[in-house]
Amino acid sequence: MSRQTWHMFTVITFLFTLLSLVGDVFSTSAAPWYENLPAVTMDYKVHIDAGKEDCYHQYVQPGATFYASYQVLKGGDGMCGFAVRHPNGQIVHPYEWRQSAEYADQSSSGGYYAVCIDNQFSRFAGKLVNLYLSVIRYDMWEKYAKEVEELDMNIKNFTHSIQFVERNINDILQYQYHSRARESRDYNLLMDNNTYVLRWSFIQILAIAATATLQVYFVRKLFEVKDNSSRTRI
Repeated sequence: MSRQTWHMFTVITFLFTLLSLVGDVFSTSAAPWYENLPAVTMDYKVHIDAGKEDCYHQYVQPGATFYASYQVLKGGDGMCGFAVRHPNGQIVHPYEWRQSAEYADQSSSGGYYAVCIDNQFSRFAGKLVNLYLSVIRYDMWEKYAKEVEELDMNIKNFTHSIQFVERNINDILQYQYHSRARESRDYNLLMDNNTYVLRWSFIQILAIAATATLQVYFVRKLFEVKDNSSRTRI
């Protein structure tokens, strides 16, 4: 066997080995790639039709912190039902007809949580809802610390500082979410009030103009003189 043929055979063997390893990884890992991240935050604006209920599912790693919050931005009376179902099927946050609500599980047992928004009590008005979900895995920092300690690097204090910063960042993100939701709700309320005032002002102007026209018409009728004189015959 020549040297060129041997090199081609080696390259082909390496490619087949690499493809088989990649196939094994994808076949054994059925979970989406983002489910293994240390932190996942999602902020949605969803529309719930009148008389409907929508549920959203989020996977949470065992031991992770799960947080869910919602706020009605626009529509109807400005309230919706909100419930959270644990992966074991138990409703850990029962339905309440409110403008906003939140739920937090500091140490989850793992699995898919179901977050449901209910608008069944509203028969005619749809709702615009801001939904915020976050999954934080604080135990990942300990894993990173152990991996670094194996390299004879003592960064325990640094790791604690990073954990403290991470918790503060998570709190800030939640606060920013609430601030954005309140701002959006106030803006929608302002626009609705502006539309309401303009509509009724226009209707009142039309009513006043119609009333003035009728008054002028009837006043002129009162002072109208009819010619009832008749010709006399000679």
